[in-house]
Amino acid sequence: MQNRINNLFGIKYPIVSGGMVWCSGGRLAAAVSEAGGLGLIGAGSMTPEILKENIRKCRSLTDKPFGVNVPLIYAEIDAIMRVIDEEEVKIVFTSAGNPKTWTKSLKNNGVTVAHVVSSSKFALKAQDAGVDAVVAEGFEAGGHNGREETTTMVLIPQVRRAIELPLIAAGGIATGEGMAAAVALGADGVQIGTRFALTEESSAHESFKNACLRLPEGETMLILRKLSPTRMIKNDFFKLLIEAENRGASGDELLEIIGKGRSRKGIFEGNLSEGELEIGQACSLINEIEPVENAVKSLIDQYKAATEKLSEMRFN
Repeated sequence: MQNRINNLFGIKYPIVSGGMVWCSGGRLAAAVSEAGGLGLIGAGSMTPEILKENIRKCRSLTDKPFGVNVPLIYAEIDAIMRVIDEEEVKIVFTSAGNPKTWTKSLKNNGVTVAHVVSSSKFALKAQDAGVDAVVAEGFEAGGHNGREETTTMVLIPQVRRAIELPLIAAGGIATGEGMAAAVALGADGVQIGTRFALTEESSAHESFKNACLRLPEGETMLILRKLSPTRMIKNDFFKLLIEAENRGASGDELLEIIGKGRSRKGIFEGNLSEGELEIGQACSLINEIEPVENAVKSLIDQYKAATEKLSEMRFN
């Protein structure tokens, strides 16, 4: 499975783990890298000191390539970037901000940079900023999404036509069949969040993981469009937000309801009622918590079976 993503990052399979808050610690990143993909540490829920600890933990568990995902709107972005520089991290995925701000300085330090986008317009801006690869994420994804609400199946071919860079598809991909579909649409690889969030190595709370396994399709929804569109599970906290939105609550009122630490409370601490439970639509496709190694093997086996089936479909 050699292609531009494998060659760019020096990995066996063109599979990247999502940089998910409260899920993507050093242990998960190392497990994905050990299994042949590219593991990412999610800096979005970490202080600079905790990020440093997770980078070192990851290095103690694998000698294979790994990276760090950095939301560019992070309040301590300068300190986060200093940690990345000091720890000599060589792969960085940026998101939620202008890629021009940090791409040049990262690349000057020998870092390979990918940027997450939600539209072909932003993909072109990322390419112009000098990134090495683009992640195009459809709104099936969990957590914070683009305002365009474009699905992965529509987004990937649009971005493929717009840019020449290596393209990674994200959003709603949790199976090998989904991976094959993304490649057929023009992607060079995939980024997978939800599937890896529900593995043994994920740092998410077991109650959160088990709750996600029980969800039928349709039990996650995009909300908080006045702030930052976010996909989460319909729990009591979600109902509080939807009631506020329906009565026309302002952005400030919504921020007051959210308060601080909602995603930590739900994902990391396992408060299924009052926490913000961010997860993608693909959770309904997952029925067990398993080691990352098994999940990656299943993805590859399913991908091979799907592509073999497609090769048998010949039209005269």
